[in-house]
Amino acid sequence: MKKIKVLIGKPGLDGHDRGAKVISKALMEAGYEVIYTGIRRTPEEIVKMAIEEDVDVVGLSCLSGAHLDLFKKVSELLKEKGKNVLLFGGGIIPKEDIEILKNYGFKKIFTPDSSIKEIIDFLDNEFKSKVTN
Repeated sequence: MKKIKVLIGKPGLDGHDRGAKVISKALMEAGYEVIYTGIRRTPEEIVKMAIEEDVDVVGLSCLSGAHLDLFKKVSELLKEKGKNVLLFGGGIIPKEDIEILKNYGFKKIFTPDSSIKEIIDFLDNEFKSKVTN
C-alpha cells in the first residue's frame, strides 16, 4: 500500500510556522509522506500543490485570525478542481469558529492545547489500515 500523503499549508500572511514544522516532522516520523508549503502561501498555491503532489490530506495552519476566509477559499478551490481530500486545520481558532470550519469541509480543527498525538491518532483513525511504515 502507498503511504498517505499529507500537505501542511500556511495560507495568508502568517509568518509563524514552528508549529507547522513540528507537526510535519511528527507526521513523517509516524509514517506519513509530508509536503510542507512554507509560509505566506495563497489558497491557490496550496491547492495547486495539493493537486500536483496528489495528496490525500490537506492540513492548514493559521495563527493570524484569517482562518475563516483562507480555509474556506482552500476548501472551495479543492472542490472546484475536483480534488477530494481529507481536510483538517489548526491554529489560534476560537471555539465558535470550529463549527463554521467543519461546515466548510474540515473534518477536525486542532487548537493550541491539542497534542501531536491527537493529530496522529486522528489521521491514523481516518486511514486505519492504509498507513504503511
